[in-house]
Amino acid sequence: MKVLLIGLGSIAKKHISALRVIDPTISISALRSNRNSAPYLGVEDIYDINDIVFEEYSFAIISNPTSEHAKTVETLIGYNIPLFIEKPIFAELDHEDILKKINDNHIKSYVACDMRFLDCLNYTYDYIHGEGNRRRVNEVNVYCGSYLPDWRPGTDYKRCYSAIPELGGGVHIDLIHDIDYVYWIFGAPLYTQKVFRNNSSIEIKAIDYANYTMVYEQFCTSVILNYYRRDAKRTMEIVFSDGTWLVDMNANQIKDEIGNIVYSSEQSSMDCYIKQLKNFMDSLNNENSKSSNDAFEAYEVLKICLV
Repeated sequence: MKVLLIGLGSIAKKHISALRVIDPTISISALRSNRNSAPYLGVEDIYDINDIVFEEYSFAIISNPTSEHAKTVETLIGYNIPLFIEKPIFAELDHEDILKKINDNHIKSYVACDMRFLDCLNYTYDYIHGEGNRRRVNEVNVYCGSYLPDWRPGTDYKRCYSAIPELGGGVHIDLIHDIDYVYWIFGAPLYTQKVFRNNSSIEIKAIDYANYTMVYEQFCTSVILNYYRRDAKRTMEIVFSDGTWLVDMNANQIKDEIGNIVYSSEQSSMDCYIKQLKNFMDSLNNENSKSSNDAFEAYEVLKICLV
């Protein structure tokens, strides 16, 4: 098997590690934008798209800056290659024309939201959708806060794409995972209200605080995202009619209202990367199968984030 990477940053390297676990014999190439970029062990560097024999590749992973996704996706559609796109699908909306081309050309796609493969969230999904569940949800509160300067040690955080709006940075789409799993578990909201800010102590141009209220028929979901919390926290509180669950993504654990452990997992973050790649690769082997989060579903989530 051969896989093509567009972009070779930190996230791409995680995908490479996952691919090598799935298939140690895999062959990986990367389309690089800079001939002075450092090589990566075992990855073939390509500098001109015209040098790529696309028929040799099973799929392409798009992991360049978010601001380049739309142009990259549109270009690769012409080569009829399945697309594994790092989240978010685009940096902005008004790309229905690209989605139409994906549909018209029958391009298989997946947008990488690896938290859909996190054990505690899968347990929550199965519980909420289980036939035996009769508990009513009255309220959902989602929180994700961490400290952007600590994300990439040894680099200037103000120069990374997360801090630069022109590159598709900003907590509202950088942390789209938390909107995505709410959409995945509870479905599309009736409507959404939001507040964006960027005047915190980390002093970046991109949005560093986002607050969403997602309105459903029987309950509301609050989602708060930020780049400036030093003690990282990523949780979802589900207030049922008769109790409360605290789903802690960092601990991969669920506790009830009195602290009893409902569910716990030792799963690693790399396991999620491996699971999502396996899911996408399995879909490629079945013409009638659909990946768990294709371009069309991911675009609906992006609308929630941006509209």
